[in-house]
Amino acid sequence: MTLFGAPLLGRMTLDALPFRDMVQHPTRENIVNGLIASGAALMVILAAITVLGLITWYGKWKTLWCDWLTSVDHKKIGIMFIVIALAMLARALVEAFFMRAQQAVGLDGGFLSPEHYGQLFTTHGTIMIFFMAMPFLTGIINYVMPMQIGARDVSFPVMNSISLGLTAAGAALAMISLVLAPFSTGGWTGYPPFTELAANPGPGVDYWLWAITLSTLSSTMTGINFAVTLYKKRAPGMGLMRMPLFCWTALCTSILMIFGMPPLTVATGLLALDRYLDFHMFTADLGGNMMNYINLFWAFGHPEVYILILPAFGIYSEIFSTFSGKRLYGYTALVIATMAIAVLSFTVWLHHFFTMGQSAHINAVFGIATMLIGIPTGVKIYDWMLTMYRGRVRLTVPMLYACGFLILFSIGGLSGIILATPSIDYQIHNSLFLVAHFHNMLIPGLLFGMLAGYTYWFPKAFGFQLAPRWGYRAAWSWIIGFMLAFFPLYALGLLGMPRRALSFFNPTYLPWTISALLGAVLILFAFFGLIMQLWQSIKQRASLAVPIGDPWDGRSLEWAMPSPPPEYNFPVLPSINSHDAFARQKGSGQHYETPEYYEDIVLPANTAMGAALGGAGFLMAFGLTWHMWWLVILGAVAVLMSLVGRGFVRQTTRTIPAAVVERQHRAWMNAVLETTPITRADEQAPANQGLPVSPREGAVQ
Repeated sequence: MTLFGAPLLGRMTLDALPFRDMVQHPTRENIVNGLIASGAALMVILAAITVLGLITWYGKWKTLWCDWLTSVDHKKIGIMFIVIALAMLARALVEAFFMRAQQAVGLDGGFLSPEHYGQLFTTHGTIMIFFMAMPFLTGIINYVMPMQIGARDVSFPVMNSISLGLTAAGAALAMISLVLAPFSTGGWTGYPPFTELAANPGPGVDYWLWAITLSTLSSTMTGINFAVTLYKKRAPGMGLMRMPLFCWTALCTSILMIFGMPPLTVATGLLALDRYLDFHMFTADLGGNMMNYINLFWAFGHPEVYILILPAFGIYSEIFSTFSGKRLYGYTALVIATMAIAVLSFTVWLHHFFTMGQSAHINAVFGIATMLIGIPTGVKIYDWMLTMYRGRVRLTVPMLYACGFLILFSIGGLSGIILATPSIDYQIHNSLFLVAHFHNMLIPGLLFGMLAGYTYWFPKAFGFQLAPRWGYRAAWSWIIGFMLAFFPLYALGLLGMPRRALSFFNPTYLPWTISALLGAVLILFAFFGLIMQLWQSIKQRASLAVPIGDPWDGRSLEWAMPSPPPEYNFPVLPSINSHDAFARQKGSGQHYETPEYYEDIVLPANTAMGAALGGAGFLMAFGLTWHMWWLVILGAVAVLMSLVGRGFVRQTTRTIPAAVVERQHRAWMNAVLETTPITRADEQAPANQGLPVSPREGAVQ
């Protein structure tokens, strides 16, 4: 039965509604799963209505469109990426909670159906990798990196906006699958033949397929943009070895994006040919080869691990240095280690499928390559510890995340060395030991890093600090909750519990699954703590304001401007002579100087290209998922019209007059002169206006 009798809706029927099965077949299992799915759909709808209602109530549609959605300012685009990431994180955490709850009561049963559980672990993995982690790191790099290298923007601002639009389109496609179900049950890796048409003919796999494709296209463009920016936009005097370490990790991440994302785009494209045009690239018959998909996926998948981890390494480097009050120990060694990790990441993809039939000799080669990555990673760990050694360490919220990372990531790395041994991997590859390992790498390694960076640079973006009390509560809850949720999985894996298990029959597992559920509850509280921290900070923003812009006594150039920064970043582009450029300027007393003259600043003009292509991409993907061919054509026409229309635009830049720049900069300089400097002991007190005591004054900090 076509939904509402509308033939234009393709294969969409009433069965797409999340409560349909519950109404048609009101068994206990269907009612429980239907209520959960319907509640999730209702939450999405209510959240959308609330957001749209608030924008309308406060009359902010023009501001939203003119100042944000059409903006090509790297700072605003970065913030929007992070907003997407945090929204998707909320959904992924709730899904993780339901999976842990199912396993906690999974002895001889549980409350989730196999199909619903399969959708949960597929959407959880897909969202956490592609629509939480990738937007989060992209947003932070977008915001911080151009300021750290002394640039006004990225090299391709319009492409930056398009990348945001495509990521938003993919995230929206994943979210709408809650309302018009189902999503894929094929896991975040989407292995055929289970994701082929014969085994999975519904729209779920297509939701996954096109959401991933939009994400990979966005990330490829982002990688190109960041790499060109770092090569071509650095301030005068900033050689490669004078870049802050965060910029080095951003550069290596960008190169990994450029070469790592296309294999996945190719794999999803070939799988789409199988599903839509009856090709046989990965089928189990007629010449198809499933291992080709698996090799293509992991040719992306292991560089992806370091796409996720390296930006967090850069964030930790900034935090350890800043909150130890010292130069980063072993800068050159850290740069070499970063490059070594990036190169080695392309040589180890096969360790993800040691158990799939290749010879012992090949497994041994890839096992050794996997172990080798531990060497440059170990260099980083020791350099960070030596940065803290004999420093004046302040245990701020970002530093708490960083210290938790040091311990937990080291444990996860050691479990990775165990899994790098093929003979051991054979025994535990399909167990929860592996789940514990990769969460042990990605949550402390990636998520803690992103949350630390969010807390660290929030005052720069919005002009006021995040209230520390709820920040500490959230950080401790993340750390302890992670240990409770995932350390038991190591034990469960060694006891033989398979991963992706819906239920089990061995009562030995039960205490461990209950412990993991308690950890999931604590992690949910940690996310609640982040919400409370933001809410209280907004209410107290006057007392938390840091308008001068340097609340942490920072060392790199982003702290050399007001908070929030002007759209042009610098009134005059700086000249650089150190990778700790701002710290060097403070040491010589040259950090707040008025330039001899001001010039007009030319910036890129706003454009609707990003929003238009993102919207068109969503229409095409949604139409392809539900076989609404008219919608696919409409989206394709919108893409073509947007590209052609852009070619007719002649006013692609706008100019900020020198007089405006001078007036804004002198007003800030006057505020600097009128502000009382504070020592590091007061950096979380209301007295902190973003102006630390100068080291030239001999202050003991």
